[in-house]
Amino acid sequence: MTTITPADTPPLVRPTKSPRSILPGLVLSIAVTAIAYGIERAEWRLFGKAWLEALVVAIVLGSLVRSLWTPGPAWRSGIGFSAKYLLEFAVVLLGASVSGATVLAAGLPLLIGIAAVVAVVIPLSFGIGRLLGLPTRMALLVACGNSICGNSAIAAVAPVIGADSEEVASSIAFTAVLGVAVVLGLPLLGIALGMSALAYGAFAGLTVYAVPQVIAAASPLGATAVQMGTLVKLMRVLMLGPVCLVLSFIGPRLAPRPVGAGQVTAGEDPAKRLNFATMVPWFIIGFIVMALARSLGLLPTTILAPTATLATVLTVISMAALGLGVDLRTVASAGGRVTAAVILSLVLLGAISIALIGMLHLA
Repeated sequence: MTTITPADTPPLVRPTKSPRSILPGLVLSIAVTAIAYGIERAEWRLFGKAWLEALVVAIVLGSLVRSLWTPGPAWRSGIGFSAKYLLEFAVVLLGASVSGATVLAAGLPLLIGIAAVVAVVIPLSFGIGRLLGLPTRMALLVACGNSICGNSAIAAVAPVIGADSEEVASSIAFTAVLGVAVVLGLPLLGIALGMSALAYGAFAGLTVYAVPQVIAAASPLGATAVQMGTLVKLMRVLMLGPVCLVLSFIGPRLAPRPVGAGQVTAGEDPAKRLNFATMVPWFIIGFIVMALARSLGLLPTTILAPTATLATVLTVISMAALGLGVDLRTVASAGGRVTAAVILSLVLLGAISIALIGMLHLA
């Protein structure tokens, strides 16, 4: 993958603590986010659905701005703050979406099966990416994005493994485009395979990236497919916490970052983590605490929806900031390999998911 030197890219690393120095870059990231949400709303009005979510639009818009203009020193601290701290806080808030009751309602065999699918597909997808020549961290981002929940998983895993802005942007860009194709094509595949509504719902939940996309993909086969798809998808999202925890231990063993590679955009360099306290990032601990609090009923139900909304907005702002550190020309240079890795990984996920559905006799 072609890289750009630190001199060409705003160094999205730990920002200074002066609020005044953070403000310009933060405002710029929020402005890009506002435009992204405006485009998403326009999609809903024109087409009745959003083909590209605000998260994807934000990182593309940020990259467009960066390709046309290099932010100077006055902007960099705020961009770095948005890319790092807002993303980490969003990951903590995501823990509030995890419900122990929902897990128990799904049934143990299905839960074990979903966990097994994720556990098998991630290393296999990672292997595919490496065979295609993707850098170690990008291969992990693609593997986790395909195996768990697309853009959200990529955004959550990035700070854990110390991925840089180019790796995140490339992974999100190509999984987003393929995600739209999956939503459009999956119903046709389900009908061609003669799946029942229950089986197809599980298939959609196991393969489609985001919850809204699962609902869109499952809707053609009715309410049962939507309900099953949503339940399975939520179970799949639950794997994000354990996967991030495992990766926080594996992070120090990742290949060293080449000299002159893109700047780490979130989290600390995994190679510098020497003990448990630093190997397990604070935001992963926060995610687990929030999930436990939700499961034990310690969080009022009235704050769950606002918390989920805030987590989404903060993630979109951080993606806008990541985009502001990426030149689209460098992302395009890795297009063919990333696209091939994403497609092959998704085919693998689909095949294993169909096998699980057969084993559970959902068909």
